[in-house]
Amino acid sequence: MQFEGRQIVVLSGSPGSGKSTAAARIAALSGSPKVHLHTDDFWAFIKHGHVEPWLPEAAAQNRTVMAVAAAAAERYALGGYFVVVDGVVGPWFVEAFAGLAVPAHYVVLRTSRQEAIRRCLERGGTTLSDPVVVAELHAQFADLGRFEPHALEVGGLDPDGAVGAVATALNSQRYRLQAA
Repeated sequence: MQFEGRQIVVLSGSPGSGKSTAAARIAALSGSPKVHLHTDDFWAFIKHGHVEPWLPEAAAQNRTVMAVAAAAAERYALGGYFVVVDGVVGPWFVEAFAGLAVPAHYVVLRTSRQEAIRRCLERGGTTLSDPVVVAELHAQFADLGRFEPHALEVGGLDPDGAVGAVATALNSQRYRLQAA
């Protein structure tokens, strides 16, 4: 399993797909220095004027947040880090990561809708747990259009299995983004 520095993986998928768990485990692996950028944190930085990112009126805000996250990821990668960008990054946001000065990969973790909802309900806390919103976000990843080859089925895998699947995916180079 190799997660070498000076590159980025955008680890995406619906809420409950295992993104954050896999990203945290990858970032903690030995080897090259690693950074875990949790995109939810970038939305939380907005203190006045925040719009829930799943609402249609959040489009401009969301483009800004993705551009900022991509720029931060690029700077870390240029500094020698392997960067895991963890978030609900649909194909409509990929362009923010496609033209960077470092290699970037786009991996969309997939589980069943039922598994995603169950995971969100079980984790509790202040994280998203509304089954209706989770189901709507899950549906947005059902067809990735030209990015469908970037989907990685991880349903039923434990966290270590998901990390192994991501490593295999990255090593295949099939998930690498091409400059626009």
